[in-house]
Amino acid sequence: MELKRIKPAADDDANADLPPAVRQRIVALQDSSERMISWIQLAIFVLFGALYGLSRQTVPMTTEIWLLTPAAILLYLVFTLIRLALSYRTRMGFGMLAGSILIDMTLLYSLIWSFHLQYMQPASFYLKAPTQQYVYIFIALRALRFEVRYVVLAGIAAALGWLALTFYVVVADPHDNMITRDYVRYLTSNSVLVGAEVDKIVTIAAVTAILAFAIHGARRMMTQAVTGTHARENLSRFFAPEIARHISRSGDAIKAGDGEAREAAILQLDVRGFTRLASTASPQEVMGVLADYQRRMVPIIQRHGGAIDKFLGDGIMATFGATRPLEDYAARAMAALEECMATAAEWTAEQAALGRSSLAVNGALASGRIVAGAVGDATRLEYTVIGDAVNLSAKLEKHNKVQGCRALALKETYDAACAQGYEPRGEHRALTGVSVGGVALPVDLVAVA
Repeated sequence: MELKRIKPAADDDANADLPPAVRQRIVALQDSSERMISWIQLAIFVLFGALYGLSRQTVPMTTEIWLLTPAAILLYLVFTLIRLALSYRTRMGFGMLAGSILIDMTLLYSLIWSFHLQYMQPASFYLKAPTQQYVYIFIALRALRFEVRYVVLAGIAAALGWLALTFYVVVADPHDNMITRDYVRYLTSNSVLVGAEVDKIVTIAAVTAILAFAIHGARRMMTQAVTGTHARENLSRFFAPEIARHISRSGDAIKAGDGEAREAAILQLDVRGFTRLASTASPQEVMGVLADYQRRMVPIIQRHGGAIDKFLGDGIMATFGATRPLEDYAARAMAALEECMATAAEWTAEQAALGRSSLAVNGALASGRIVAGAVGDATRLEYTVIGDAVNLSAKLEKHNKVQGCRALALKETYDAACAQGYEPRGEHRALTGVSVGGVALPVDLVAVA
């Protein structure tokens, strides 16, 4: 079930200075934590109910006193189930969460208070009940939300609640407050040692303070982690995911001149006739055509393990093996080129049916040793690839027009692809000793239909 999107409430002050997208992520994490808290509370109920069911009862089951503990447990179950349902249906604001904490403590302390009646003992009897330790679980549960105020509220409620229970013991019997200073007597009877109860309240306060300080630091780290994840995802929209991860995880500042040499393949795609369209069509039509073309080509490249290096207007430059080593970089690149051409043929036919018959997509592929790294200066960097394969692939893409073909691949790259497991599916034609403009020596090519 999806969470309903609710306008941030006034209690979101802790997130107010964060970007909206980051704030939404933190809120989603907190909502998820509330569901976890509800499930843990349900588990606590099951545990406590089982322990109570297995314990020996000293009061006849037909009396009203016997009903006190089962009634308190049942109320806690009902409250927990309601809270669990609400955590999935809506976002719980400060009022609901604060009320939840107070109800938790009230029910727990009411249950503890009933013990002296359940076991027909003086009120001081319940002060020694081990059930008091559940208080620390209830305080710790609030830490899962990573908000200090809820931990502090739980701690204050717990401390004041125990103070109230202690006060009730002292005033319950005006003729005997049962206070003692004898530690042995305290341990072996129902006497009250004030110092022991103060220790419990101090312990509650200390646990609360320690958790609050820990959560304060943990929340900052969580905010930084969420912000970093959001920034990395934004980076991946501008860079290849591998580059984005490298930038975000880099312990040192990335500088111009940083680079790595690798064997890689470079794929170039370009739309013929797009410049003419751009000069005659409306801006909306031009950008719509461009977006439709890129929407079809980019997923193909990425599916075969390629990384988009840059968009050159209507051109796309992609790399295989540059951002991360790939043993079958040439095979992946050839498969991507072949699929891109098949998809481009369909796209061209669709554009022609819409009256844009001049549009066609050309591709080119070359491979070799390249250097991938950052270029620019301290104020503006760009991550790119440099090498003969980059220049050659660009020249081959333009040479398609001379050869009258749709796509060209360097024969050396084609052979490497076949050796790496590539299996040709379309019609391919070998071209030997081709003179390409800007290339000093003739090259052997393969025309991809």
